[in-house]
Amino acid sequence: MASSLSSLTSTLHHPHHAFLIRIPRSRSLTLRFLSSKPHFSSISCCNDSFEPQRKTNFSPKFSRSFSQTSRLPPDIRSFHQFIAQASALSVSETQSQSEPALSSKILPKGRIYHETYGCQMNINDMEIVLSIMKKAGYSEVVEAPERAEIIFINTCKRSQSAHPPKVVVLGCMAERLKDKILDADKMVDVVCGPDAYRDLPWLLEEVEYGQKGINTLLSLEETYADINPVRISKNSCTAFVSIMRGCNNMCSFCIVPFTRGRERSHPVDSIVKEVAELSKEGVKEVTLLGQNVNSYNDASGVDGEVEPGLNWKYSEGFSSMCKVKNMGLRFSDLLDRLSLEFPEMRFRFTSPHPKDFPDDLLYLMRDRPNICNYIHLPVQTGSSTVLERMRRGYTREAYLELVQKIRSIVPDMGISSDFICGFYGETEEEHEDTLSLIKVVGYDMAYMFAYSMREKTHANRNYDDDVPEPVKQRRLTELIEAFHESTGRCYISQVGTIQLVLVEGPNRRAPDTELIGKIDRGHRVSFPISLIPCFDVDNGEKRKPRVGDYVEVRILKSTRASLFGEALAVTKLRLFYNNVEDQAVSCAGRT
Repeated sequence: MASSLSSLTSTLHHPHHAFLIRIPRSRSLTLRFLSSKPHFSSISCCNDSFEPQRKTNFSPKFSRSFSQTSRLPPDIRSFHQFIAQASALSVSETQSQSEPALSSKILPKGRIYHETYGCQMNINDMEIVLSIMKKAGYSEVVEAPERAEIIFINTCKRSQSAHPPKVVVLGCMAERLKDKILDADKMVDVVCGPDAYRDLPWLLEEVEYGQKGINTLLSLEETYADINPVRISKNSCTAFVSIMRGCNNMCSFCIVPFTRGRERSHPVDSIVKEVAELSKEGVKEVTLLGQNVNSYNDASGVDGEVEPGLNWKYSEGFSSMCKVKNMGLRFSDLLDRLSLEFPEMRFRFTSPHPKDFPDDLLYLMRDRPNICNYIHLPVQTGSSTVLERMRRGYTREAYLELVQKIRSIVPDMGISSDFICGFYGETEEEHEDTLSLIKVVGYDMAYMFAYSMREKTHANRNYDDDVPEPVKQRRLTELIEAFHESTGRCYISQVGTIQLVLVEGPNRRAPDTELIGKIDRGHRVSFPISLIPCFDVDNGEKRKPRVGDYVEVRILKSTRASLFGEALAVTKLRLFYNNVEDQAVSCAGRT
């Protein structure tokens, strides 16, 4: 990634210039002198809720010497070459108007280079953008920024460079900071909010003619359900599928409802169709995405208000500030259908809210082996008084009762969480409540942050950010230490068991001799490459495991963050769970 940024930076500072001959739709000949540097750089900000994989330190130092209005031909021609081409084009203007695509021959749609940093929603947003751009004719994606006319950089962080480039700002940051970024030294060409990606080709055309483009309107309906995302990792056996957008929770610290809008869900049928396409491509594990994924509500087939049924109950002891009017198919309905139609595919989901774990969802997770035994259960703080100030809709006691219920229904359930320390008014006693919660629950994984005020939020309007930064950092360190003290037992408990591992690729530490993958509970497991019996299609013939295989692995040892084992056999998901005891005994006796 560092090398990519270095290459990108060198491209943006390249001094060459070239002529561009542009033939607008009126077919009159226009000649401009332009910079040859790629002129679109895009920065996207994902949700500001505290979700997995959003820690980034992206701060490239770009040059500002971009062309505002150019799209270059694939090659950089000299002045004399352009004059010769201009003469040839002038002659061709006298030919028949029936000759098509002269303009497109001279000016092909721009090649795209992209880099994505941050959370899974950023990845999915970039896949949607690439699909929209492909449909508009921008079909070529290149691996080096030097070869691109359009550069998308998708990140949760805004560049801190003293001389930022002209950029296309996408996503949350576009909506949140649109006024500031448009006024800041004319640094932006296009501002496009998360519900306006369909307008990107048109907005980019406006830039071609020297205009600025802006669309940050939030939608109550846009889900991009009809867009088939262009997968970035085409050789991966895992994929992300967005099932809903926006959030209704209105937690006092979170900006997401103001940047991503209110909740709206993709229809179940469109999700099933997308997963079916992924299955044909060899994908074995799908992570369902949403700002509040388990509040999924497909009301597309509902006319008028519907009386809430049993499956519309919240977790016991939890409440919501937002009342849902049109109640349709819930998250458990979606998981039920997906797990039945794709029995050899694993399903995970992120990021949920603890209020949306009714009993029927927990029992479904218990009964369907291809719904992974892993729940991300964000708590944010262990103090009931801080939870009230955060407007989370539950108490410490209700959260702990939910954890107890989850583990009583699914004893081997892995649980992770989000924590914020130093929120408005947090006392030492309230901080101690969070430390004790971490020790009581024993999380498999956690994402921890020092509180950072976000504009437009309830906290920004009503509270003071009154916990000093050094105190926040000290408390963050204490949270991390408490987590490390308790998480080890989650991994140690797996030693001696036989687990089903989905092979994701070579272990980076030993790429020639070891493979790595995840177990149902989400823990990473590495194991040596060896010849083992294959029971998925080969009737027990021995071969080496490959990416995308389900492999039975006996866990031999653990660290605080990983497991190590020995491969026993390649198998199928259903075969493993239907015959786990017999298979374990028979595989253990094979040599």
